[in-house]
Amino acid sequence: MTDWQAEAARLDAADPLAAHRSDFIIDEDLAYLDGNSLGALPSATPDRVAEVVRDEWGEGLISSWNTANWIDLPQRIGAKIAPLVGAQPHEVVVADSVSVNLFKLISAALAMQQGRKVVLSEPGNFPTDLYMIDGLEKQRLAERRLADRADIESALNDDVALLLLTHVHYKTGAMFDMARLTKAAHDAGALVLWDLSHSVGAVPVDLNGAGADFAVGCGYKYLNGGPGAPAFAWVAERHHADLQQPLSGWMGHAKPFKFADDYTPAPGVDQLLCGTPPIVSMSALEVGVDLMAGIGIEALVAKSRQLSEFTRAATAAVVPELPCISPEDPERRGSQLSFRHEHAYELCQALIARRVVGDFRAPDVLRLGFAPAYVRFADCWRAVSELRDILDSGEWRKAKYAERGQVT
Repeated sequence: MTDWQAEAARLDAADPLAAHRSDFIIDEDLAYLDGNSLGALPSATPDRVAEVVRDEWGEGLISSWNTANWIDLPQRIGAKIAPLVGAQPHEVVVADSVSVNLFKLISAALAMQQGRKVVLSEPGNFPTDLYMIDGLEKQRLAERRLADRADIESALNDDVALLLLTHVHYKTGAMFDMARLTKAAHDAGALVLWDLSHSVGAVPVDLNGAGADFAVGCGYKYLNGGPGAPAFAWVAERHHADLQQPLSGWMGHAKPFKFADDYTPAPGVDQLLCGTPPIVSMSALEVGVDLMAGIGIEALVAKSRQLSEFTRAATAAVVPELPCISPEDPERRGSQLSFRHEHAYELCQALIARRVVGDFRAPDVLRLGFAPAYVRFADCWRAVSELRDILDSGEWRKAKYAERGQVT
């Protein structure tokens, strides 16, 4: 019989990324398994944000757009994200939120696909992806069509303009074969937009290798940019000349400080800028991106898979009545495991009370996320052992664990 605690200690002792936990502000007694929702705070972020506020804003004032290179932040951070997603530096820009970037790129794709209006996705995709299609449908610019993931390829007919999918499913962790589905879409004459929000910084992504067209991604999960951190957008270089995004804000102008009355789009992905970049939050994001880029995606992926495989095996052995709904093959899932239980919310709250932080997704899913830069194998074992005790003791039945806040 496996001594899971001893195995966790052995894996932690051999972990080449173990020293990176000190790069984050995180209590030693906290098992934080929710980095797939909000990444931990990098140790360098508070000082960097203070520097931006106190020195660059407080003393430099408006001159810091030039002297501190604020104006280049969207492109500079985008170039640092590029190696994490298989992109060229000039193909990525940081701007706005995932939702806003989805709207821009869905619109841009539809403009390139004259005579086609259908945007194909799957039921149960992350809500904002579906809502953005719905918003364009209400403007009669798009037609939303949904197909179960097993039926997506057969649904790619000659009226589909765009295939919009989330690379790693937020609830189950199931990961699409990006290259295969991109090719299938192209064979049907469709373009493809990938949402990398639950992928970037934790799983292998090769946008150019897959021949993808567009992508968006989140800055506050595995990139550790802070709550509501800016997002990023990617457009394959071959589409730059034809790119037309609908939010023609001044920062997307070819010469924003010319202050011309008429809009001339900037070349390439710079056109995807809209309003003035949020400098403080972008500076915080840059710290997190620098950390992930410094570790490298290969090392992050290797540990991510080790963490999830250890946790999957330990849970199957110790808490067998808790079914895992994530794919068994680590190469077909993201950096998370999802478990189904009728009282998943209460189980999650009972874990949090014991300083083991996972999260809940309605109606009945408990998620454990593995941010490889700071999660320990001991954290994973602790989650499993605490779950066993909570179920055996019936602690989850306490009324306080059923009380729900606005954010669940």
